[in-house]
Amino acid sequence: MSRFWKIVLLVVAVLVVGFIGMHMLAGGRKGAADATAAGASKDGKDGQARDAGPVPVTVVDAARQDVPVYASALGTVAAMNTVTVSPQVGGQLISLNFKEGQEVQKGDVLAQIDPRTLQASYDEAAAAKRQNQAQLATARSNYQRSNSPEYRQYVAKTDLDTQRNQVAQFESAVAANEASMRAAQVQLQYTKVTAPISGIAGIRAVDAGNIVSAGTALVTLTQVHPIHVVFNLPERQLPDVRQAQQAGPVAIAALDRNDSHVLTDGGTLDVVDNQISSDSGTFRARALFNNSDNRLWPGQFVNVRMQLRTIAGGVVIPTQAVMRGPDGEYVYIVKPDNTVAMQTVKSGVEVGDSNVQVTEGLKGGERVVSEGQFRLKPGAKVTALKPGETPAAPTEAELKAAAQQQGGGGRRGGGPR
Repeated sequence: MSRFWKIVLLVVAVLVVGFIGMHMLAGGRKGAADATAAGASKDGKDGQARDAGPVPVTVVDAARQDVPVYASALGTVAAMNTVTVSPQVGGQLISLNFKEGQEVQKGDVLAQIDPRTLQASYDEAAAAKRQNQAQLATARSNYQRSNSPEYRQYVAKTDLDTQRNQVAQFESAVAANEASMRAAQVQLQYTKVTAPISGIAGIRAVDAGNIVSAGTALVTLTQVHPIHVVFNLPERQLPDVRQAQQAGPVAIAALDRNDSHVLTDGGTLDVVDNQISSDSGTFRARALFNNSDNRLWPGQFVNVRMQLRTIAGGVVIPTQAVMRGPDGEYVYIVKPDNTVAMQTVKSGVEVGDSNVQVTEGLKGGERVVSEGQFRLKPGAKVTALKPGETPAAPTEAELKAAAQQQGGGGRRGGGPR
């Protein structure tokens, strides 16, 4: 072999050895970097696990109490009686003796109609009565004298019968005059228009000085003490309503349209309608309120809350404590060691605006998480707080320890330089 080929083989061998060495060096560096990164990642997770403390949550006790069961509906206030006051005789309207919007009592004089024409009719009937009474007195005297023993033999029987019939005729005339007087008296009394019921006077329909006739509307009276509230309920609630009605008086309260506060309570269920509407699947019911404070007004819309029954010793928890998952409703219960566990429950009726009654899953007395449960999982450690309580601020020592852990974590995660 010539010297030239020996030099070529030597150069090729050096290049191959150099390539292999560089490849091995690069692989070693990559493994060390991966190991360092893995170690840093593990240290970081372990540090987070070590740094993660108990989760602060709000905890309340599942309380036992009597839970009222209500049926609610939108109702309309209706006057117990509504009467349009009209005169029963015609004439000129002299005066109106009420103020619009005034509460009047039964029997109060509301209007006065000119009575002079009817007064004259009454006086005429009275005069006719006196005339017939005088004729009756004469006829009785003649008959008594003719029928006396000393004159009877001189009077023909026909004349005696005529005199007796004249007495009966004038008696009938006097009776007719008395009837005419009573009729005229009634018509005369109608000139004073009185209130047929106690109620609130509306806006008058006529003014004084107008000529009115029988049937002309003067004013409308609405009775507001007591007052009715009419409402509809779905037919599925009819058995509960009838059962409550059979048990005794059913208490009903009227709330405002926003259902935010009670307008008046103390109402009772008055009547349940005798049929169900086939169009809407509802039935009508009516409540009776005393309404002594005039909080209810005819035509007003209110929310009706009717108490059907009371659940004795029901378990009550805040509504926000109940969570919903794929398997249904559940709550987080805090164990004595301050760890949490999931408990399947079944909610019942609402209690007020913020609580709910639990029918299954709780016995009462359990500590239930009401706020902060979205950060929990079974077995998590928690710090139990009372409603409205906030977690305590960290101490200076805890802040320093946390800063040291964060600094150490940064050096561990930085890797070798």
